[in-house]
Amino acid sequence: MSVMPLAELAEASFAFGNRLVLDRVSLRVRPGEIVTVIGPNGSGKTTLLRLLLGLVRPSAGQVWRRPGLRVGYLPQRVAIDETLPLTVRRVLAMARPRAEGAIAAALAEVGAKSLAERPVQALSGGELQRVLLARALLREPDLLVLDEPVQGVDVTGQSELYALIRRIRDRRGCGVLLVSHDLHLVMAASDEVVCLNHHVCCSGHPEAVTRHPAYRALFGDAIAVYTHRHDHVHEPAFAVAGEGAPEAESGTLRDGTDG
Repeated sequence: MSVMPLAELAEASFAFGNRLVLDRVSLRVRPGEIVTVIGPNGSGKTTLLRLLLGLVRPSAGQVWRRPGLRVGYLPQRVAIDETLPLTVRRVLAMARPRAEGAIAAALAEVGAKSLAERPVQALSGGELQRVLLARALLREPDLLVLDEPVQGVDVTGQSELYALIRRIRDRRGCGVLLVSHDLHLVMAASDEVVCLNHHVCCSGHPEAVTRHPAYRALFGDAIAVYTHRHDHVHEPAFAVAGEGAPEAESGTLRDGTDG
């Protein structure tokens, strides 16, 4: 029996003016599953997240989220005023006031307990990302949405962060939707990979997909593994068609199918 997804896009499109940013994209995230969206800069990855989170409405297709879904979100960029005297503890307290015990637990879970009294401006890239991950965990999320979570982190730190994300998934049983353009490390942390370039080029389990023509066309000989699913056909404009769709969310414009 299949597990009901936490959130799903079905044939969802989004246009900004006359520019089609996403063309009939289908994706779903289930509890306990890490789904990674990879693609070059400008391929629509962040727009996909904004659609799934309900921050923008699709031009066509369906968006569905489980009723009462709790989401922890780590954005791609966070601007912190250099002149503000903010410690890590204060930043987290702004996200969840009067929750000292929860703040300490979240920092411990991400390996950042010793940073509680440090000024945020003094953190390294890897330390800041851990703090922001702790902030997302304060929501007790069913779904973690992480937009480029290793941005500004060195290669060793990237590997450690991806391992941490897997441990959080294992411990909490939450779903994780991860967006990245880094290929060589992210694959080991993923259960499902979606290759995006305004449409879904290919998707599947992260194993030996560097041989797939759609992947090679986008990334050449970069190191990564994921598998193309052959249970769909590419329609005109490179849409992906298949079977199954969630109920339409209020305000969506047309039915879609999952690819």
